[in-house]
Amino acid sequence: MHFTLEVLSNTRRFFKKYLENLSLEDLNKIPEGFNNNIIWNVGHILVTQQLLVYKLSGLPMMVSDTLIAKYMKDTKPEGFINQQEVDEIKELLFSTIEKTKEDFNNGLFKNFKEYTVSTTGNTLTTIDEAFQFILFHEGMHLGYVMALLRGVKN
Repeated sequence: MHFTLEVLSNTRRFFKKYLENLSLEDLNKIPEGFNNNIIWNVGHILVTQQLLVYKLSGLPMMVSDTLIAKYMKDTKPEGFINQQEVDEIKELLFSTIEKTKEDFNNGLFKNFKEYTVSTTGNTLTTIDEAFQFILFHEGMHLGYVMALLRGVKN
């Protein structure tokens, strides 16, 4: 599991770089042909990790109900995201992973509730499977962000 969490941290560095190097306008822009933006994708991966790891394990999440409602599956950008929220998401990218590593090492993820993901149709039955799916999910959204960046910069 150490390797999986290391890859997850490394992947999140890419997301952080976009949050730090793009303007608020670029983070919020929905290019033609897309239905979301860069900041939505980053918020979405953050919220999804929390839902799949903590909620399905019956543990308290580290993100607010407000963030969950804005970035969970089947949502879309509903308005301009300000710098304060971008900063909150940026901070949570790594604080959530560090806490997840600690909680995993302390054996907190004992009661995992099975869940079928809509993206692939696979059923997650263990915390290890949840982490494997999260890697795939975050990689997929990193690809979306890279495509969005091309649309933003044109």
